[in-house]
Amino acid sequence: MTHTTSQDMSEMEMMLSGYGLTLAEFTYRIPDHQSVLNTFSWQLFDLAPDYPKLFKFIEFWQGNIDGPLHHVRFTHRKLIAPGEWRNCVGEFTVH
Repeated sequence: MTHTTSQDMSEMEMMLSGYGLTLAEFTYRIPDHQSVLNTFSWQLFDLAPDYPKLFKFIEFWQGNIDGPLHHVRFTHRKLIAPGEWRNCVGEFTVH
């Protein structure tokens, strides 16, 4: 049996596997002007409640980027919920 990672999956496969869209807003201090805050927005498909991709990026930021994080806000939304998936058995074309 092969192990499938999120990089091997289409967006639809990810959503059906429980991934949802995560939007994060990073507020950080400008390295040369510590009293100035700036923001950076980032979105990705991630798994709640552990958010492995988001926390991996935060660890990357803290280890590799000079602007120290002030705070991170994020929201997560599953785009397909169990009751929302329907099988389409036909299609009608209207002219």
